Amino acid sequence: MIAHLRGTVLEKHPNLVVLEAGGVGYELTIPVSTFSRLPEAGKEARLRVHTHVREDAFLLYGFHTPEEKLLFEKLITVSGIGPKVAITALSGIAPADLVNAIRNADLAQLTRISGIGKKTAERMVVELRDKLDIAIAGSTAIGALDKGPQLSELEQDLISALVNLGSQRANAEAAVRKAKAALPDGDFESLFRKAMEAVR
Repeated sequence: MIAHLRGTVLEKHPNLVVLEAGGVGYELTIPVSTFSRLPEAGKEARLRVHTHVREDAFLLYGFHTPEEKLLFEKLITVSGIGPKVAITALSGIAPADLVNAIRNADLAQLTRISGIGKKTAERMVVELRDKLDIAIAGSTAIGALDKGPQLSELEQDLISALVNLGSQRANAEAAVRKAKAALPDGDFESLFRKAMEAVR
């Protein structure tokens, strides 16, 4: 069981990273909060890892902090929430805000997350409200908005993340434009979460 990896970033995308450790390249699915904190390709990174074994797959999920990993592992214990939805939840809302929404039974906040309907949100509250003894700091802004051409690298990353989570490209582009209009100086995480609300 792989629980931690330290290695060189070979490539990174909004929803995954390839980390080389001991001559082996490991592909890990990651939330946006972890992507925002990864160094550039060629530099060293350390990730906490959740290993998910199925009959047909051996999947790795990487996290920047132990709190993110613990929250992910709590989420997948809820009926109807698998690893993909849990990663989407951690990508769609800051971990601290997600914990608060569950503790406060804020169904409106929870159902704004792509893939989380009212019944699933209610199960999250019932099953996790008293189990989230997790202290998570608020999200930290990482980098400023790239004021580049019509589709900057940041915008491409945002669109890619939305498409990888199930959005149609046209809808993703429209959502990113709306997010930029609402948050002209937003960083990747804040823009992504705003765009996630727009594609609901």
